[in-house]
Amino acid sequence: MQTEQGKIPPPPGLIASLISGFNSVANHILVITLPVLLDLYLWLGPHLRIDRLMKPYMAQLPPLPSLGLLPTSSSVGTQQQVWTTLINQLNLFGLLQTFPVGVSSLMRFSMPTNTPLGAPAGIEVQSAISVIGWWVLLVVLGWLLGGLYYHWVTQVSLKPGPRSIGQSLKQTAYLSIIWIAFLFIFSLPVLVVIAVVSFFSLLAGEILQIVIAVLALWLLLPIFFSPHGIFTYQQDAFRSILNSLRMVRFTLPNTGLFLMAFVLVGQGQNLLWTTSPDISWLTLVGIAGHAFVSTGLLAGSFIYYRDINAWLQVIFEQLRAQANSVKV
Repeated sequence: MQTEQGKIPPPPGLIASLISGFNSVANHILVITLPVLLDLYLWLGPHLRIDRLMKPYMAQLPPLPSLGLLPTSSSVGTQQQVWTTLINQLNLFGLLQTFPVGVSSLMRFSMPTNTPLGAPAGIEVQSAISVIGWWVLLVVLGWLLGGLYYHWVTQVSLKPGPRSIGQSLKQTAYLSIIWIAFLFIFSLPVLVVIAVVSFFSLLAGEILQIVIAVLALWLLLPIFFSPHGIFTYQQDAFRSILNSLRMVRFTLPNTGLFLMAFVLVGQGQNLLWTTSPDISWLTLVGIAGHAFVSTGLLAGSFIYYRDINAWLQVIFEQLRAQANSVKV
């Protein structure tokens, strides 16, 4: 047994996978085109707004202290002012950055109100039905763009043989629908519980939010790689999710470290690239830098996914051979 275990190869290196991903992107720099174009549009393009539609309902919005955004001593006027600012900065075109498959974006949460070209033009949504229509249209378009982006990154990082882009896009839509249904089923009762607890105790509500956030991250960890099987092995959405669960289950320490590095680098670079004011042309540097780093991380995740699955296959074959030899 010790001899057989000694032949087990080490798992793929985390740093090596990330370096390979960045090298792949550096050698095919055009792969960052989609995230750059999306951020340029969200930065300099028109905003799709709902502030005029929401204006009659502003007085009925819930108080912000219950959401932990303002101290409890804040006046109603201050609350309404903050709500007005948040809604005025909302740009529905940010829905083009979808999850779990989507084009990476630096400007999705920034939503600048001023740019080097002046204040962005606004397109007002006139009715709730229009909001739903725009939401469906932008999300579907985001799925398509995200599928193209992931397909492109896969081709660059893994260099697989010919594959059907249409099949990948279809499975991307299926996977996204599964995620939306899961998040809706999970979040609806959670929001109700948080609202009830916060009604009796604001502190208890905030503690509960932290606990649920940590629990949600732990539950989402095993399906982080759920899109990867679609683009790496041409799996369907369900099989790709199951393969992600299986992979993380058998490689949790190694994969957990990889995901930790992935998140830390991703979030750290967001802080770096958002230091320039939106009105400065230096934001172009941030957009390009974010696109390169995010795409490099994604490419590294595809390389790691391929290598760790190949490593698991070797391990399983050795264990089967070992089991057969013991029976004999």
